[in-house]
Amino acid sequence: MQIVGYETTPGEGPAALRVASEGRVERVPLLAGETLAYTLGERHCAGTTEDGVHEACGNKDAPYCDDHTSMWPCARCVGNCAMPLESCHEEHAIYLAAFAPDTFKVGVTRSWRLDTRLREQGADRAAHIRTVEDGKRARQIEYGIAEEIPDRVRVPTKIRGLAEHVDDDAWESLVAAYDPIERFNFDYGLAFDARPVAETMATGTVLGTKGRVLALERGGTTYAVDMRNLVGYDVTEGASDRNRQSSLSAF
Repeated sequence: MQIVGYETTPGEGPAALRVASEGRVERVPLLAGETLAYTLGERHCAGTTEDGVHEACGNKDAPYCDDHTSMWPCARCVGNCAMPLESCHEEHAIYLAAFAPDTFKVGVTRSWRLDTRLREQGADRAAHIRTVEDGKRARQIEYGIAEEIPDRVRVPTKIRGLAEHVDDDAWESLVAAYDPIERFNFDYGLAFDARPVAETMATGTVLGTKGRVLALERGGTTYAVDMRNLVGYDVTEGASDRNRQSSLSAF
């Protein structure tokens, strides 16, 4: 078996890992209170999945090798393109997002995906600040704002803020300058007394997910797992017995 993907906000139902076995892909729901019990083995390219059928790849590069890495043309777009995708011609929203305690970013998405996109990133708060006719114009505006506010936040930064609260004063000061159309305040059902330990593992009691971060409890310690770091691992069913870094609360 191999972990070949993950779902952060699949619409109806919980987030999930996607596990392939003999060419078939199964969703493993990440329900709070349920036990996740996989032992990680070797890691290599996760191959491709189409219509629920998995094609394995033995290349060592993970999570994907060069042959199976898809390049999203919008990833580094700054609004100087010919709008090659159909989605480029849809109405877009420009937003600001907050990640506790005081990390902020600017971003764009198609208007109808705004709530979903913010949840995919694990934003704590957000503000919809502009609506424009297409993706090209949205990227141009984002690029301008990104000179002052970053357009990317790394997952380790998000993990470091998991036990924190958003700095209200800093957030309100930022948003006030943009006269927001709509505000968002997200609750992922997670509460931490201390920062979880960052780990790569697939064994423990599921506490929940926040964006692509999976929270697991094991042996009195809470762990935060970037689900992308699980993609490509061969796994066997059964809890891992490997020793892990523990928090002070475990003693």
